[in-house]
Amino acid sequence: MGKHCQWRERLQKKGYRLTIPREVIIEVLRNSTSHLSAEDIYMELHKKYPAIGLTTIYRTLELLVQMKIIVKFDFGDRRSRYELSEKYGMKKHHHHLICSQCTKIIDYTDFINEELELIEKTEKRLMKKYNFSITSHVISFTGICLECKKDQT
Repeated sequence: MGKHCQWRERLQKKGYRLTIPREVIIEVLRNSTSHLSAEDIYMELHKKYPAIGLTTIYRTLELLVQMKIIVKFDFGDRRSRYELSEKYGMKKHHHHLICSQCTKIIDYTDFINEELELIEKTEKRLMKKYNFSITSHVISFTGICLECKKDQT
C-alpha cells in the first residue's frame, strides 16, 4: 500500500470520515515543497474550494497533527507551519535552517555520521535521566542565510 492510502486507512481505523477538507489539505501539503501555514493552505484551497473556511482548515490541521499524519512546527515567526509526517510524506527526516531576517526555511538532510551519533547519545541520556521515552525530535538552527548576508555588505 502506498503512502497515499496509508493516511486514509489511519483515519478510517480511528472512526473519522474522509471529508473533502481532509483530502484536499493533505493534497496541498503533499504537493508543496514549503512549510505552509494555515493561511497559506487557505489561500491555495480558496481558489478551487471557496466553501472551505479558515476555521475548518485550523480544525482539520489540528486533527491531522493529533493523528500524526502531519507535523506542526513553530519557527518563531508566530505562525504554525505544517508538512506531512515522514511516514505519509515524500520527505525523509530532516532538520531546519531558519533565516532570522527573511524567515526562509531550508530543509537540512545531509547529516554527517558524527551528528547522528551525537543526537542518538543525547536522546539515550535524556531518556535515562528523565525516564522519558523519546519518539521523535525536531531540530532547528537559526541564523542568517547567504542572500541576507550579501545584502548586509
